Amino acid sequence: MVSFLQSTAFTAFGAPTTWAEVIGFVTGAWCVWLVGRQSAWNWPIGIANNAVWILLFATAGLFADSGLQVVYIGLAVWGWHNWVRGRVGETLPVTGTSFAEWRWLAGAGIVGTVALTVLLDTATSSTVPFWDAVTTALSLLATWGQAKKRWESWLLWIAADLIYIPLYLHKGLTLTALLYVGFLLLCVRGLLAWRRSMAAAPAATPVPVTVG
Repeated sequence: MVSFLQSTAFTAFGAPTTWAEVIGFVTGAWCVWLVGRQSAWNWPIGIANNAVWILLFATAGLFADSGLQVVYIGLAVWGWHNWVRGRVGETLPVTGTSFAEWRWLAGAGIVGTVALTVLLDTATSSTVPFWDAVTTALSLLATWGQAKKRWESWLLWIAADLIYIPLYLHKGLTLTALLYVGFLLLCVRGLLAWRRSMAAAPAATPVPVTVG
């Protein structure tokens, strides 16, 4: 299975594209589209995406991004539970991030970026330790916000995507970079959809979640 995922599916823009990148493209785009629809199915699809990207990013030398996928899987289980818990027929509503949460997120993001940069620079062969670290920190914070259904999580995803696109092009992951262009557009769509959802529903009224 691993050898199949590492084999070349086709060549895009002069660079070989593996089956892992193809499968990551499909499951990643599907996952983000489902998040925008507030569908709880985004979590299992996301877990499948994470499993493939563990191999893809490790092969490309993006070690923090590879390890991040393992954390994503744990966060996905927690987020999946958050989205479907509650009274029958009701789920977690879309809300905003409090000032106290922003302070915690900012502190965690700065500390995490610095610590990861040092770790990657000293303990791995990463050629882009800072960018690998900052995208990892942004993605973890965004996933936390997604699991809590904070609409600002989309802003963090957008910031991460704007860095990921040139980073993946630099690493020769052309199809993945193209995927993140699509992610960026889907994030804008998701941001607008979640804002409309929050405006349409009182804070005390949970927003029903779609199943597909």
